[in-house]
Amino acid sequence: MNDTIIHLALVDDWEVSGSGAGDPQDLQFRPMRKLSKIYNTYGIRASFNAEVMQQLAFRDFQTQHPHLKNLADEWDATVQETFRQGHDIQLHTHPQWSSSEYQDGKWVLKGDWSIVNYSLNEARQMLIRGKEYLENLLRPLDSNYRCISYRAGSWCIAPSSFLLNLLADLGIVFDISIVGKLKYDTRRLKLDYSNCEEDFVPFYPVMTDARRVSDKLERIVCIPTNHFYGSRRLTLKHHVAKAAARLNRGNSGGPAATSVQISGSYGSDWIDTNNSSLRRIYEKGVVPYIKGKHLISDLAQLDYPLMREMLSSIRRRARATGLANIPVVLGIHTKDIRVFDDIERFVSDISTAPDIKCVTLTEVAQGLQKGTFPIKTKS
Repeated sequence: MNDTIIHLALVDDWEVSGSGAGDPQDLQFRPMRKLSKIYNTYGIRASFNAEVMQQLAFRDFQTQHPHLKNLADEWDATVQETFRQGHDIQLHTHPQWSSSEYQDGKWVLKGDWSIVNYSLNEARQMLIRGKEYLENLLRPLDSNYRCISYRAGSWCIAPSSFLLNLLADLGIVFDISIVGKLKYDTRRLKLDYSNCEEDFVPFYPVMTDARRVSDKLERIVCIPTNHFYGSRRLTLKHHVAKAAARLNRGNSGGPAATSVQISGSYGSDWIDTNNSSLRRIYEKGVVPYIKGKHLISDLAQLDYPLMREMLSSIRRRARATGLANIPVVLGIHTKDIRVFDDIERFVSDISTAPDIKCVTLTEVAQGLQKGTFPIKTKS
């Protein structure tokens, strides 16, 4: 057995719903403070991917709607407060906000959900505005701060003829948008990562297709966000618990304080357009109990037993690499957290684990640049 150290990055995608719905107080500000408090209790510095396109839209409409200015000001204050506590803030963009309107107290987002479908100039403007906003916000607190990592909205990074080169031009050290085996074919998104050539260790990507490993050193690195397969037993138990929780919320007359508040059409954004109802039932309700359920390592979507199963999977895969040090990126979406107890229990576990070192995304970038983390090429 080797002595692989897992450098674990806890990374939250900090945002409201993809449709623009939801109260930032409930989906962002309060849960971010709660999550930061948990991390602080156990001495962990984590990372928050701040979805900046939303904030830019709030700023664009704040003159006509002063309450949007109040929310945008609190957004800034919450990010700065979290940064002062030692947590990292990095770049995340949902391009559907690039064409937005605020009508009758609701956001109407008309932009395409995938940044790879925009022109080079459109994507450049989005990324430059977002990067400059974060750096202008945080450099007064730390003059060395810069955006060094990126996660694309809805994981959409590949294929693209220009996006990886654009990120490298902007000084992004690495991208964390690839998730192995992930596939969408919905009314909003088409994405196919079912045959990625690498889905665990850092790698140099082919610059036009991050699903492929380059045969040479490139200007940017990809680190996949972790995924695993939940066992049939825990998948069934988790599904039953979620169904019971939904029933209890309905019987109590309303959602929990931190539940997602979304428009009625938002769920339809994620329905596979090519599948019939019977096919969806088969894929969602039968396949997971035959093959195990494919899961993104998103702590907001997992209960404690599945988090433990995820960690066992990470340890097995890390040992199999034979590497002394390996970075592993987990995901969290504060907007989806119903209760924090399981996350706190998991954080307590990893805070004392001898083979785990919790790191920020900035520390991951430093490790890549110093050679602490080997970077894979096809050769």
